Amino acid sequence: MKHISLLGAATVVLLLAAPATPQSGTTVTIRHQLRGCHTWSVNGGPYRASQSVVFAPNSVLTIVNNDVMPHRLVKLSGPTLTLTATANMNHAGATTKVRFPRSGVYTFTTKPGEDYVKGLKTIGEDNVLKMKVTVR
Repeated sequence: MKHISLLGAATVVLLLAAPATPQSGTTVTIRHQLRGCHTWSVNGGPYRASQSVVFAPNSVLTIVNNDVMPHRLVKLSGPTLTLTATANMNHAGATTKVRFPRSGVYTFTTKPGEDYVKGLKTIGEDNVLKMKVTVR
């Protein structure tokens, strides 16, 4: 009986210590804000200039541009993948999708354009958006 209890306890410990399961896909939303100009949020979480996500291979990342300026998604590093023409999110509400076909670590930024609304002021330096995507 002790053997079964120890086995059960060991199983629980291993399950709790296991790394988080990679997500199959997620949505990232870019928004405008007064301090830092723009940030992004993963699945409705906190808005930050830098984000990290973990995916399984063939997962899809959807990015929604709700900022007051266009953003072009730019891959800085990582294995080869295809960014479609929609990576140039040139209007409010524009979306793009990125599929991650293979394991690796990818880094992205956006290249923001000019504000849609002239004379819009922000406080401080504009944030440089960065996203690290780990596919395993």
